[in-house]
Order: sequence, then C-alpha cells, then structure tokens
Amino acid sequence: MLLSTLLLQAAAGAALGKIGAALGAGLAAIGAGIGIGKIGASAMESMARQPEVAGKLRTNMLIIAALIEGVAMFAVIICFMAVI
Repeated sequence: MLLSTLLLQAAAGAALGKIGAALGAGLAAIGAGIGIGKIGASAMESMARQPEVAGKLRTNMLIIAALIEGVAMFAVIICFMAVI
C-alpha cells in the first residue's frame, strides 16, 4: 500500500514537471514573438518617419531580433532539458 502510494506520487510529480517545462517553453516562444513584433512595428514606424535611416534601422532590427531568438531558443532548450 505504501509503495503504490509513493509510486503514484512520483508519477504525479514527473507529470507536473513535464507540464511546467511545456508551459515554460510556450511562454518563452510567446515572449520572443511579442518582442520581435514590437521591434518590427517600431522599426517600420521609424522608417516611415525618417526614410533616410532605413538601412541602419534594418541592420539594428535584424541584430536585435537575432539576439531575442537566441535567448528564446536557450529558454526552450533549458525547458526541454528539465523534462529529461
């Protein structure tokens, strides 16, 4: 009786860990999407106001978007490693 209760609690804990990892990965992806969306919107607005700086803005926008994607990928990988 005691052994079956312990096994059941261990299984429930493992399931909660997987749910937490999945939620963490999802939140990281959503956060990256929101961040890149804000960058894109701000850059387009700036380019519309000052077209002569479009090249510099585009370069900076791509660099920042790549950094955000890198952080998001790192977070997703850490969440998946928590499952294992």
